[in-house]
Amino acid sequence: MKARPGQQQQRYCARCGSRLSNYNARALCGSCLVAARDEVSRAPMVPPGFWDVDQMRDALATWHLGRVILAYRMHPYHGQPIPQERVAGWLGITQAQLSRLEKGPAPENLSKLRNWAEILRIPSELLWFKLRAPEPATLSDVNRQDFLRAALGVTVTSAAAPLIELLAGVEPTPVPQTVGLAEIEQIKTTAREFSTWDHTYGGGLVREAVGAQLRYAVGLLNARCSERHRSELRSAVGFLGHTAAFMAFDAYAHADARSMFRLAWTCAEDAGDWHLRGKVLSSMARQAIWCGSPDEGLTFVELAMVRSDRLAPTERAMLHAARARALAKLHRTEEAVAAIGQADEEFSNATPSNDPPWMAYYDAAQHAGDTGHALFDLAIDGHFVGEARARFQTAIDGHTEAYVRSRAISGIKLASLTMATGDPLEAATFGRSALVDAGHVRSRRAADDLRELARLSQPFSGTTEVEQLHDQIQTTVAGV
Repeated sequence: MKARPGQQQQRYCARCGSRLSNYNARALCGSCLVAARDEVSRAPMVPPGFWDVDQMRDALATWHLGRVILAYRMHPYHGQPIPQERVAGWLGITQAQLSRLEKGPAPENLSKLRNWAEILRIPSELLWFKLRAPEPATLSDVNRQDFLRAALGVTVTSAAAPLIELLAGVEPTPVPQTVGLAEIEQIKTTAREFSTWDHTYGGGLVREAVGAQLRYAVGLLNARCSERHRSELRSAVGFLGHTAAFMAFDAYAHADARSMFRLAWTCAEDAGDWHLRGKVLSSMARQAIWCGSPDEGLTFVELAMVRSDRLAPTERAMLHAARARALAKLHRTEEAVAAIGQADEEFSNATPSNDPPWMAYYDAAQHAGDTGHALFDLAIDGHFVGEARARFQTAIDGHTEAYVRSRAISGIKLASLTMATGDPLEAATFGRSALVDAGHVRSRRAADDLRELARLSQPFSGTTEVEQLHDQIQTTVAGV
């Protein structure tokens, strides 16, 4: 049907069919663009039934991973065969190497077999070899020199290597034979201080120090401790582990973050600390969602909500907001909106004095920002735009100087949403304001949000204000 005179023809996403904003010149909506970009860079999540078809079962029965990869590429689930070049990129090899792998003799290098199987997310029970065992929830066995390299965040070049060697000779602080309330309180204080620094400056500058503190704290778990204090010790170490993990997540050290989150989760489970368990699983969900696995994130949230009656209203509000974010990424709009409503209802009953120490950050501004993020993907597609904008503005107005990173991220998201669905001049104003805060933090998440804002601004590159914003973004992200 033709548009009426003076009416712009409505356009729809070429992938999911949702309405596109008149300011969106691309063929895809924001969510589908992110999904398409993720599929190019890594293997997608596939349903369990993907592996339960004759073509895939026959390939797995050959014990030839090259043939399994070929069956994976040709699987009808994808709609069309995945090019060798793309899969080779996922596996870290060339297209020619993948071609030889598919057609040649069965590869036998166990480390490569494990690596490729993990990249393609092949269920371990279907394989003829064992995958690597999960990393233990301890940092005590880390090689000291490797630990220093990881903790300091140094890429070892010919110039830096001598400095690393000098540091490798520094003796660690000895772990006491007996741990009591004084040591436990020191761990808690350290976790609170690092968490404060993280909120203010981002994970990029502070995580180097917290890594060393965490290694020392884990060592305390092997010291003597009275039974009445052992659970409290485990909770304290878990609190510090979560703080270190979130810093690593913010710095995009995702493997480190996952290991530290598992450590914190183990400590919480061993201590029977339902509050810490909920917080850790919530953060694991946020990382999974950020890394393009909202279904995995939803699973973590659902785990956190087991016996949620033991949690405070503030904690339940946090979990419902995380659940809403995952559901929005999965395009389950009605469920996402319902989860936001549940989050709002729980937060209305919040009593901060009853919350555990790691929940001190979750005030009205944080709640508005978290639920605004959940609405962002829906708003990009034209739903609840005004509500999402209002929540981001509430977050920006409410965040103090102690939470500069959160204020910066909410400001960038408000600018991006306005750029995609509203007035680019107004968006440029929001963007410039957010850049002031973003310039004070070292956060890879904030930098990526700025890159998204830059992409959304490209259709308006002829506008002076938007061009100036684009130049300022390039300067800011270059320093992260």
